[in-house]
Amino acid sequence: MSDPFANVAGLPEVPEAVDRAREAVDRLLGHRILRRRSAEVSAESALRGARASAALEGVAIPLEEVRGGLSNDPVVQGTLRVSAELGALADTWHRAPRQALARLHTLAAADAVDPDALGRPRPGDEAADPLGLGAPPPPADVATRLDVLSDLLTAPTKAPAMVVAAIAQGELLALRPFGWGDGIVARAAARLTLVDRGLDPKSLTAPEVGHLELRAEYGDALRGYATGTPEGVARWVRHCAEAIELGARETLAVCEAFQRG
Repeated sequence: MSDPFANVAGLPEVPEAVDRAREAVDRLLGHRILRRRSAEVSAESALRGARASAALEGVAIPLEEVRGGLSNDPVVQGTLRVSAELGALADTWHRAPRQALARLHTLAAADAVDPDALGRPRPGDEAADPLGLGAPPPPADVATRLDVLSDLLTAPTKAPAMVVAAIAQGELLALRPFGWGDGIVARAAARLTLVDRGLDPKSLTAPEVGHLELRAEYGDALRGYATGTPEGVARWVRHCAEAIELGARETLAVCEAFQRG
């Protein structure tokens, strides 16, 4: 059987980028503070990831304001709701990705769109565009590509988890299937993939922080992915691997801070 994810995993320089990111994640997972405080570290990672995801949507506020619940901005509130429910969605993501995506959008956009639009693919051609991608694909293409993505995510693959996560995020960012909050949903889907496929089962890394650190390249790498060329797709996956690597380092610093007390 064809294994598109494995094909992507073999593109130039992708294996090396994946290996570097995996080494960073393994260093994080081996930190001794996680033996007794992994839940606290995971919560801090989720908070930092939510703040970074909101910043990537154009709403940048200090971490301490997010921690203190001082922002009522719908983007910030959406990222926080999504991060709080990721653990509960892991099984649904594994079995029924389309259902999980609908729930993620309901959480992300609850304060921003009409209730009838929550969790439903957009019916028209309008979509928020914080990354400057231009016009989104038409709704008919969105429906078809979401079905293909769902089928791929539930099929066996030999590809590493972070390659699958990169493709899931790239497709959702390129499709902008809901029209509002798509970046929040896409980055959450990537996190869920890392959890589901065992790379980061306790969701300790903060890849959103890595994407924010690499923000100058985020949109360009995604535009490369959207071309569908091997070079563009490889660049996007390498970008995502680097974001995971940086996110693992961010949480490793959190572990060190916890250890110092």
